Amino acid sequence: MHSARPAYLEINPMGKVPALRHGEVLITEQAAVYMYAAELYAEAGLSPAVGDPLRGSYLRWMVFYGSCFEPALVDRSMQRPPAPPARSPYGDFGAVNSLINAQLSDSPYLLGERFTAADVLWGSALHWTVGFGLVPETPVLRAYIDRILARPAIQRSRALDAALAAELSAVAT
Repeated sequence: MHSARPAYLEINPMGKVPALRHGEVLITEQAAVYMYAAELYAEAGLSPAVGDPLRGSYLRWMVFYGSCFEPALVDRSMQRPPAPPARSPYGDFGAVNSLINAQLSDSPYLLGERFTAADVLWGSALHWTVGFGLVPETPVLRAYIDRILARPAIQRSRALDAALAAELSAVAT
């Protein structure tokens, strides 16, 4: 998502959302916002601690989102042919999509049995991209999305989003 409003460009010169200001700290880039919030509220257990054997996998999936999935998705949506493998840091959309499906084919979450902020990020992204037809729906992705959307905290968050959208819509009309 992008905002070209001058006030927002002071927060993030790229105009990208989300951005989070917490006290004097400003965080931009979606995965960074998720990681910061997960570590800020460590008691929720959404981020494996340094030294946890799952930490590397967690970081991989958080960074893979912006460094591989998003660029591959843009290529696909813009109908750009894939770059030669030696010149593409992520391969192509098919390779990225296959990797995501393979990761989720034998476990409920990206880190196996453990639900993390990576699943919040990916569950939301896959919900929207599958819903808009940008990512092909597979039984594996559908089951994953449904698991994420069924979580009580996700349901509460979606209800808050819907209420805010209704409020903003009422103000705009």
